[in-house]
Amino acid sequence: MNRSFLFVPADSERKLQKAADAGADALILDLEDAVAAEARPAARQMAADYLQGKQNIWVRINPFDTEDAHADLEAVMPSAPTGIVLPKPRSAADAIALSRRIDVLEQKHQIEAGQTRIIALCTERPEALFTLSTYAGATERLSALSWGAEDLSAAVGASANRDRDGNWLPTFEMARSLCLLAAAAAEVTALDTVFTDFRDHDGLLRYAANARRDGFSGMLAIHPAQIEAINAAFVPSSAEVEHAQRIVELFEANPGAGTLGMDGKMIDRPHLIHAQRTLKLAKHGKRQ
Repeated sequence: MNRSFLFVPADSERKLQKAADAGADALILDLEDAVAAEARPAARQMAADYLQGKQNIWVRINPFDTEDAHADLEAVMPSAPTGIVLPKPRSAADAIALSRRIDVLEQKHQIEAGQTRIIALCTERPEALFTLSTYAGATERLSALSWGAEDLSAAVGASANRDRDGNWLPTFEMARSLCLLAAAAAEVTALDTVFTDFRDHDGLLRYAANARRDGFSGMLAIHPAQIEAINAAFVPSSAEVEHAQRIVELFEANPGAGTLGMDGKMIDRPHLIHAQRTLKLAKHGKRQ
């Protein structure tokens, strides 16, 4: 389970090299928003070269209904990226179409069938918010859902997406919640979106802590300086781990029980599921 995904412009050799030492669980080489149209051919080649022999490197292609997306895939798939990040899908139909295209390219380049995963940025078009239930069972390649506020803001004509205190305005809080629920329904990972003010360390700490509290398993990042805080936020504290372990052990000692007492409180199956999730998160690092 990856906690931090760092976006890196695929046309910047300096940023690619710097990102390698940032400590992110995964990198996303960006061929979309971070790269000007005229720079994309060179960026595709840089991305393909960078992917060689590396693990946990993803590529954000351009929207699947564009010619650029197909050029992106043709360029990077021979280097076997871990997965493809799909921007601006209208529904899971775009993820299904992408999966079918990957089927062809995996076979063409002798890559193990099904190896290439997909993360869909599922809220960037207004119409997409009405189709999120379609991701459940859409494709086995789907690894995670994440969301974005900037493209959605532009699409609806909003002059801001946060209030003066930095909290999401209602439309964007709704998009965030629907992404989280859609990921749960599809039984894939939910990743919270980027915290854009990379100079606001305290704000990032609060945002990342709230993301884990709400049920997200990781976050997207736009700057190497954000990685340490994100990674730490998604590792449970020792007290949380101890409490979760006790719950798991109690249910293991009482197979078939639906409700049990612990520390003067009643716990049931939802508590067990949460405890198992906490222990899973704890395997990926130690709180700094």
